[in-house]
Amino acid sequence: MRKRFEISVEDIEPQMDEVLKTQGIPSDKSPPEKVKSLFQESKDIFLKYSEPVGIISDISVFEFETVYRGEGLNEKETPLDEILNKADNLVLFALTIGERVSEKIRELFKTNDFALGCMLDSVASAGTDKGGDVLEENFFNLLSKKGKVNLQKCILRFSPGYCGWHMSGQKKLFEFLNPEDIGINLTDGFLMIPLKSISGVIVFGDKEIFNFDDNYPFCSECTTHECKDRIRKLFRDLRPEKEKGGR
Repeated sequence: MRKRFEISVEDIEPQMDEVLKTQGIPSDKSPPEKVKSLFQESKDIFLKYSEPVGIISDISVFEFETVYRGEGLNEKETPLDEILNKADNLVLFALTIGERVSEKIRELFKTNDFALGCMLDSVASAGTDKGGDVLEENFFNLLSKKGKVNLQKCILRFSPGYCGWHMSGQKKLFEFLNPEDIGINLTDGFLMIPLKSISGVIVFGDKEIFNFDDNYPFCSECTTHECKDRIRKLFRDLRPEKEKGGR
């Protein structure tokens, strides 16, 4: 299975608390009116210029081992090393919100509008990440229609550059997935263009296989430890839509 998703920009619209959190502003603090204004202006630009599109493609555990091995630069032990052998299904994924938002960010910095440029950059990053959530949901719903989902199953995505998977892993990933089909290209330094793009693998399986501790040696270099929140969310109700009665 290889499937392209045209994503509604409204489905990846970031909330203010999500964006401000990345800027070090706690959600329990009311931001100044100037910050609120910058966020609203940035969100309006984001909604106008974003062109989100994603792609997923089935891959077997055997095939993914080659992709994951990449250029041989991964950490010696990673969460995925243990998770893969227990996974039910895998898909490679890539998503971008397009080049126009990045162009607007560059324009703002060129005109020395650093406050709005920084805010738009944060909004675009948060929106891109929410695009990954949309792809996860679409994959989960496809599996649900095939009768593979129950209350013990869930999904989690991993990307090169995180959790011990070296950034150079993008090379093998691109060779298998060909995200150039949706306008994403890879530089010699393994940087994706457009910049506001993400890629990786979405893993489906029993919830318990994802319940790992963030105590790997490379975890000490992580500034957010977002995996803790993501793992906690896995154990919330992830019933398929037909059981939820829709979103």
